[in-house]
Amino acid sequence: MSATRSRVGFVSLGCPKNLVDSEVMIGLTRDAGYDVTADPAEADVLVVNTCAFIDAAKQESIDTILELAEHKRSGRCQRLIVTGCLAERYRDELRAEIPEIDVTLGTGEVPAITAVMEGRQATEAAPATFHGRRPPPRPIAPRTGADGSALPTYLYDAATPRALTTPSHLAYLKVAEGCDYACAFCIIPTLRGHYRSRRPESVLEEAAALAARGVKELILISQDTTFYGNDLGERGALARLLRRLDRVDALEWIRLLYLYPTTITPDTIEAIADCESVCRYVDLPLQHASAGVLQRMGRPGTRRQYDRLLEDIRRRIPEVTLRTTFIVGFPGETEQDVRELEQFVRDTGFDHMGVFTYSHEAGTRAHGLPDDVPAGEKQARRDRVMAVQRELVAERQRQRVGAEVRVLVDGPVPDAPLAWQGRIEGQAPGIDPVTYLSELDPARYPAGSFLTARIVEAHGYDLVAVPLP
Repeated sequence: MSATRSRVGFVSLGCPKNLVDSEVMIGLTRDAGYDVTADPAEADVLVVNTCAFIDAAKQESIDTILELAEHKRSGRCQRLIVTGCLAERYRDELRAEIPEIDVTLGTGEVPAITAVMEGRQATEAAPATFHGRRPPPRPIAPRTGADGSALPTYLYDAATPRALTTPSHLAYLKVAEGCDYACAFCIIPTLRGHYRSRRPESVLEEAAALAARGVKELILISQDTTFYGNDLGERGALARLLRRLDRVDALEWIRLLYLYPTTITPDTIEAIADCESVCRYVDLPLQHASAGVLQRMGRPGTRRQYDRLLEDIRRRIPEVTLRTTFIVGFPGETEQDVRELEQFVRDTGFDHMGVFTYSHEAGTRAHGLPDDVPAGEKQARRDRVMAVQRELVAERQRQRVGAEVRVLVDGPVPDAPLAWQGRIEGQAPGIDPVTYLSELDPARYPAGSFLTARIVEAHGYDLVAVPLP
């Protein structure tokens, strides 16, 4: 297959961390001389980067693989490659059940993408150095999981070719990979390996390069962003990194996602408060408020500790936006546990909140527990907690009307190109509500520009604002 004439189509599923992996694979593909197409019907090679976090994600991945397999049976496609978390977890099963799949690559085999496109073995890829541009990144010693199997160790760096598939004014930057926690419900450590931080110089170099490409909003991600640097013996590394990133020219917003309640430290909170370009936005997945449920989940922390932490964050970061997620229906969760969670939501008043129903996942510690909350009851509990949140948000949104806010213009509303939308500092892309912009002149304020606007309406979770002269 000729690398100069072949076209490759990519489909990326799952979280922003997976999206970065896809962007690296696209970058490597283009660097090797391939063309990348958005139309699967035009592709000689199709790649789907999968998610396997919960049942719904696995089903979406399977459905997408089957859809792309049709192009191999009856179209131009010659090779179908499945990558990512589902491939890491079920590579043999996938090949057996879907014979159209030619290659499966796990989360630690990202650099092998061009090798397998050309029919070579993944082991023939050269993951350390790309075109001799710099010495290879620091070696990471192989580590094993509880069953003795090798865990992924790959970690990209600033020299790695990478395309951007996000709007040109925003980008995700992965500061670390993997996770060292043992939450009972989570399969991520098995799929992604142990926690490993990038060197700050690598992060800063990539951030500067992204800013030079026009990125205005940089979103730092990892499985636990507040643990950054701890694996290198560098406590306080995240706070120091934020202060250095704050000096990168052209970055207007630096946003942090996936913080952890027991690793967010006073120096990190102070850095968020002090740094001009760091968004006053704290994404803190807490998972529950009941001590018994948290203990069974394997989550450190208690309701009392959470209360103190949230109080400290709000005291130290005025006008902070707080986002969290919870899981309901975990094995052993009682009616009293749900009432505790509802009260915690009322007392705290989160700005943004997601509630998920527990998914019984093979390979996790919780899989050995009886899944004793029926599916219908899980959904009912989720609806109850979200109803409390909707009531709180409705009142908060009414209070916002009339306020002047700074808005980052994202572009036309999907499926409604005559309407435009943006986000205020307290709205992260893809996971939070948006701010619709009325009476906007796109010629004056194109996508990626900032403007001052007045909030004139609130519709559910979303806002409507009018640009000020």
